[in-house]
This record gives sequence, C-alpha cells and structure tokens, in this order.
Amino acid sequence: MRRTRVLMLVLALVLLVAVPVQAGGNRKFVAQLDGGQENPPVATNATGAAKFKLNKDATALRFKLRVSKIDNVFASHIHCGAVGVNGPVGVTLFFAPPPNLGSMDGILARGSITAPDPGNGCGWADLAAVVTALRSGNTYVNVHTLPGTPSGEIRGQIN
Repeated sequence: MRRTRVLMLVLALVLLVAVPVQAGGNRKFVAQLDGGQENPPVATNATGAAKFKLNKDATALRFKLRVSKIDNVFASHIHCGAVGVNGPVGVTLFFAPPPNLGSMDGILARGSITAPDPGNGCGWADLAAVVTALRSGNTYVNVHTLPGTPSGEIRGQIN
C-alpha cells in the first residue's frame, strides 16, 4: 500500500513538471499604440490601445482594440517581432477592404482568438503558441491604413 502511494506521488510530481500549464502565468496583455513605435516612425495624431485576456482554461484569448483620430483603417494584426523590428502577421484582429474606409474613433475590433491565422508567417500552430509569443514580449499590434501607411500607422508592443 505504501509503495502504491509513493508511486502515485512520484507520478503526480512528474506530471506537474512535465506538462506545461498554459493557463498559468500572465493572462492579461496590453499594447499602447502610436506612430512613434512604427518602423520607421510615422508622424500621426492617431493612437490606440489593445487589451487581451486569456480565459481560465486557456482556450480563448479575448481582445478589444480601441483607436482614436485615425482614418482609412483597413486591417489590424498581431505580428511577431521585437521592439523596432518589423515581423510577419500571426493573427488578424480586423480586416475591412476598401471601400469600407473612413474616420474611426472608438472600438475598432473586439472578439475572441482561438487559433492563429492559418499558414501565418510567425509559425504559430495553435493558441498556446500565440500566448507563449505574447508572454515573450516579441509581439506587437499594428493598425494599417490606406493609402498613406499600408505597412502600419500605429503600433504597440504587447506586454
């Protein structure tokens, strides 16, 4: 009987060490967006903020993206990349092809991410990979506008 208890305890400890708990660690992430964080920097009055929260069972990442004083937004994404480094798209947050353009001041997008974009340039296979990247500090939100700054008008590193 004692041997069974010891084996069960050892097995439980091995599982705790060997199985990563995705829901552990940071569950909330924020990015403050402005033109100065773009590479190269963009002179603009536009600003924004993105908030993300991972649910308790780590199956969905809720988000809200607010923007202010920005015109002609056609897309917004989470990109993989360090501060000042341009990187590929990993997750689309917003997409509205022309002619759905105009002034925006308020919530641009909100929703729930359950997986990265298929075939994304970051190589993220699932939501766990997205969250790991968010926790690394090497991701950013970019808001793209037309015609002037299709590569991004405002950007913010996710912390």
